[in-house]
Amino acid sequence: MFIPGVRDIVHESQQFCCILSSATSSRVKLTSSSRSEEAVGRLLCFRGDRTHQGLDIVCRDGSAVYAPFDVTLHGKVTVYNRPEKAAIDSGINLHGQGLRFKLFYVQPDKTSGSVRKGQRIGTMLPMQSVYPGITSHIHVQMYDRSDPTPYF
Repeated sequence: MFIPGVRDIVHESQQFCCILSSATSSRVKLTSSSRSEEAVGRLLCFRGDRTHQGLDIVCRDGSAVYAPFDVTLHGKVTVYNRPEKAAIDSGINLHGQGLRFKLFYVQPDKTSGSVRKGQRIGTMLPMQSVYPGITSHIHVQMYDRSDPTPYF
């Protein structure tokens, strides 16, 4: 999906590699504009009265999601806690390589223990069922809400 004002950056990260199945193209959506409501995937953009503090990775609904590096799983995340968004109301907390972060819109295979880089950790939830026409994506958010883009 083309979104005006957003440029796609397609590359593999040293730290966040292997996050999606090899059949899925990983694209990180970024923009130089700091105040807009048009697109997903913008770091620190404004959406109404709230700020988007994370990074979105384009992903097809139902895709397998893999550990980006050796991580420890630290429980399930509830993204919205709203019945109308129940289909995508899940994520997982991860710690590894000195980073603490969350992946939103992922149904985890398990929620505790250690996982090696490249091991499957879950499935991308059906974002289209809640937001028809949106660019489906996994949201990466650092615990401290810092910018995750240096790791991509």
